[in-house]
Amino acid sequence: MGGRVSDIRFEGITKEFPRGGGTFTAIGGIDFHVQDKEFVAVVGPSGCGKTTLMRMVAGLETPTDGRVLVAGNTVTGPGPDRAVVFQQFALFPWKTVRENITFGMRSKGASRAERDKAVAHYLTLMKMEGTEDSYPHQLSGGMQQRVAIARSYAIDPGVLLMDEPFGALDAQTRTIMQEELVRLSHVNPRTVLFITHSVEEAVYLADRVVVMGRNPGRIREVIDIASTRSEEHWSEEPIDDVMEKPSFTHLRGQVWRLLREEMGGDR
Repeated sequence: MGGRVSDIRFEGITKEFPRGGGTFTAIGGIDFHVQDKEFVAVVGPSGCGKTTLMRMVAGLETPTDGRVLVAGNTVTGPGPDRAVVFQQFALFPWKTVRENITFGMRSKGASRAERDKAVAHYLTLMKMEGTEDSYPHQLSGGMQQRVAIARSYAIDPGVLLMDEPFGALDAQTRTIMQEELVRLSHVNPRTVLFITHSVEEAVYLADRVVVMGRNPGRIREVIDIASTRSEEHWSEEPIDDVMEKPSFTHLRGQVWRLLREEMGGDR
């Protein structure tokens, strides 16, 4: 990544969709800054616009008003500076692990030597050495998602957008992947916008947690996690030990209280 700065700015973002002959305001007036190499998780009730926000950063949706900037440039469409990891693994079933990881690199004109180096590097990081010639159907769900993450990192994006990336995994595999993502974020940091329905996942992974409200989608509160994680060295401990800490319980409770208030009409 060199000296590249890859931050995300939402400036006066409003998003409307057509509904019943009129319009529905899905997101109303969001201003927010994700700093370079910061990990931000977004939580909120269904319909609050979490995924729409991410899709606007990816260039898959356009704001009705306002603008999204990445590294100071207005987002006008998809680009190689941003990679997306979805809940469904989205691998090419007819391609090997090697071919899946290097797909984006081929599009950018990377040489065979560069592609081979990337495959070796990311399979080692993902603890998947020796699987390069396997096909997706030969891998577990967790391993398939590791390949999807490796493919995203291989194109060297400044920004990594993750939409419920562990949502389709069983509980045990999800926990392992959360620990792996924390490790990877330290070894190979990127600016990450992470969408999740899991409060525990958000608090464990993120530097800051954005709690959204709805009708229209808006930022209710932003909760700092990084200072507590740093002071208590969460990254050096197993996830189960971290989640038993009073500080973790307190932060999780803060987020839950806000969500319960937003979802009050559903209960």
